[in-house]
Amino acid sequence: MDINSLTQFSFYFGTAAMLCSAVFFFFERGEVNPKWRTSVTVAGLVTFIAFFHYWYMRDAWVAALGAGDLTQLRYIDWLITVPLQIVEFYLILKVVGKGTISLFWQLLVASIVMLVGGLLGEMDVIDETIGFIIGMIGWLYVVYLIFAGGAAKASSEGNNESVQSAFNSMKLIVLIGWAIYPIGYVLGNMVDVTDGIQTMNIIYNFADLINKTAFGLVIWAAAKADTQS
Repeated sequence: MDINSLTQFSFYFGTAAMLCSAVFFFFERGEVNPKWRTSVTVAGLVTFIAFFHYWYMRDAWVAALGAGDLTQLRYIDWLITVPLQIVEFYLILKVVGKGTISLFWQLLVASIVMLVGGLLGEMDVIDETIGFIIGMIGWLYVVYLIFAGGAAKASSEGNNESVQSAFNSMKLIVLIGWAIYPIGYVLGNMVDVTDGIQTMNIIYNFADLINKTAFGLVIWAAAKADTQS
């Protein structure tokens, strides 16, 4: 495989970036206030799990000579890491005593619906369009919770500048960053099979960097700011 190809570069870059992020978060967890340590630890877990899967996907891509379908591998990663990221909203709200069990389950279930709908559609277990719609409904409910629902209200009531800053940045990542995935899926299906697979992988790889590493950095920055204050 040609490392100079953008697809191959994105796999190698993603593998290295996820590992570096995980190591950084695990080392930094001891440098923040104990009430933030679970959040920073989860950020480390998310990026480490992603590193493990990127290492495997990178080798699978090379073995398939750039024509392999990595859908199942990606969803194994997403089914673990995405719910953990969504639960981060609950964890940072818990820092200011505003995280409730009800909110935890709403966020978790919505994220699972989003992922399972997309997976079933892409694996042709159900109609592809129906699966896409189910996935979008799950995502939109998460967006509702963090922009106007219970999570948004809890954040505004928390009266903690660091928590609110992290919450606002995280919800923008979920709104804008996560929108990259359906866009990549649609773009990938607009071209022939080989080019479509490569297009989706490039978009998904760089989206994961934004949505996992940046997500964790936002939490770490808030934890450091709150600890120092």
